[in-house]
Formats: sequence, structure tokens, C-alpha cells
Amino acid sequence: MAWPTSFGLLLGFCILIYLSAQEHKDFSYAVKQAAPAVANIYTTKIVQQRHPLANDPLFQHFFNRNGRVKQHLERSLGSGVIVSDDGYLLTNYHVIKGADEILVLLNDGRQALASVIGSDADTDLAVLKISLENLTSIKVAKPEGASVGNIVLAIGNPYGFGQTVTQGIISATGRYGLGLSQYENFIQTDAAINPGNSGGALIDTKGRLLGINTAIYTQSGGSTGIGLAIPTDLALRTMDDLIRYGRPLRGWLGLEVQPLATGANGVVITGLAQDGPASKAGLRVGDILTDINGELVGDGHAGMKLITYTRPGETVRIGFLRDKTPMAVTTDVAARPNT
Repeated sequence: MAWPTSFGLLLGFCILIYLSAQEHKDFSYAVKQAAPAVANIYTTKIVQQRHPLANDPLFQHFFNRNGRVKQHLERSLGSGVIVSDDGYLLTNYHVIKGADEILVLLNDGRQALASVIGSDADTDLAVLKISLENLTSIKVAKPEGASVGNIVLAIGNPYGFGQTVTQGIISATGRYGLGLSQYENFIQTDAAINPGNSGGALIDTKGRLLGINTAIYTQSGGSTGIGLAIPTDLALRTMDDLIRYGRPLRGWLGLEVQPLATGANGVVITGLAQDGPASKAGLRVGDILTDINGELVGDGHAGMKLITYTRPGETVRIGFLRDKTPMAVTTDVAARPNT
């Protein structure tokens, strides 16, 4: 009587293999999971334009008071991702910057005006809120589990065409030093991303959110196979801070550093904020930071990310070299001052 049980297990195993194979041939399941949570965003900005001669005494009699200032509307577009059933969306700050009206159009045809809950230019992220019932939020994947070569899909609103899906792979992870934002840790993909995709979703083959599409590297303005997405851990942490506190809460030591000329692990302290945590802990200009809580600082990016992700008030151990002698201090991380 064991044969039917064994046959059932074998059949189930074959079905799993078949479904796994289909997952890499057809991405409709992933799109069905994620598409309802990806919205098109249309913004309107009222721009006041003053005639260049309006203040010239010689020409003032040609301009009445109402005619000196002209108004026109500037419209732009982008994308957003619903990340909670109660109506919070993530998008890029540059998508909604300066907008007087933000219209969110859902995949099911419904639309709503959005309010801005908060924004952060340093990460190019913004949080919107809409008031609609029966919203579908996206499932979230852990970006640290993503690997170069993984298949990914980008969903957004390129050129205002409406919701569009493109497919590619993860080309690189942890991209930084591009000068696009203060805190860079991008996922790079070759999935086609064009103007209008900003703020949209980069998803895996299960329809889970890996990142918020934010930029393309291009000289022509169109897709060149180099797209960049903000990973979900940074995006969701920033969103949570904006909702709770109205601003991101980031750790700060009060240091200015430069990488070592040799390219080895470590950064040289070139400046210290007066009364900052690092100064109070006894660090000096010229010290070489090597690790934080046992993690190597590399060229400084890894160390900055670790401190940025540390909550103010938490204690860290800083390893450093002074005159080639290994030393260590502990200090409480402060909140990054508003700038």
C-alpha cells in the first residue's frame, strides 16, 4: 500500500519542478501580484512668470497690476507603489517636488488626489497618502537576498503610456558614488527604464518589491540598459521615519573622512564636528578608522551606511589606528543634524 503514497509524492515533486520552470518562462504571475499596487502619478505645478520689464520704471505704465505676473501650469508624470492597505505610497521626491496637485491613477482605473506625508531629498524618496478603499499593497522582498543575474521586472508609467512592464536582470548591487543622492546603495538593472518610470516598482519573479526605480544613466534621455533602484530596506525605513517623525532619523558621528590613497581598508579623519560624538570620544584628525562594531569601513561607504542605519542613542565601537597603533573607543551615536 506504500506505492500510491510514493506515487503521490513523486507527482507533487514533478508539479513543483514544472511550476518552477514555468516561473522563469512566463512572468504573468509576478505581474498579476504586483501590478495592482503600482500607480501612475500625474503632477501639476502652478508657475508664476513675471515679465522681465515689469519692474522697469520706463515700462511700468505698460503693465497693469494684474498683468505683471502671468501663470501657467507645468505637468509631469511618474509612478508610485502602494506599500500599505491604508493608502501609503512610495515614490521619488523628484516626481512630486514643488507640485501643487498630485493625481494618483490606479491600475483598476480608480483615481484620487494624494497628500504628501513627507519627503527626503537625500534619498530622493517621498511618501504619499490616498483615501480609497480595497487597496492592494505590494509584497516586499529582502534586497540582501538579491543577486547579480536574478531576473527582475520594472513596472511604471514610461512617457505617460500607462502601466508598462519591462524585463531584465540585476546587473549590480550596492552601486554608489554616482552623485545622484546623498545616500546611494542602488540596485542596477538592465530592465528598460524610461522617463515616467521614476517611483515605480522593481520586482522579483514572485512579484515582490525589491526597489523603487529612481534613475537611468543616459546621454540621450532614453533607456540605455543602465537603470537604478533604491532598495526596499532603505525605502521602507525612510518611509517609516517620515510617517512617524516627519523626517528621517539617521545616525551621526560628526566626522569628515577621506579614503586611503592606497585603496586599502580605512578612512582618514580630516575633520571633526565640535562637541560631536566622535570628538567627545577622543578621536583626532589624522586617525585612521578601520572598523565599526567589527565591520570594515572599506573606502568609507560601508562605514557611513552602518552609522546612518544606526538609531540615535545606540552605542558603537570604533576601531582606528593612531600612529599605526590599533586602538578603539565606544560612543553613543547622535541624530544627524538638520541641514
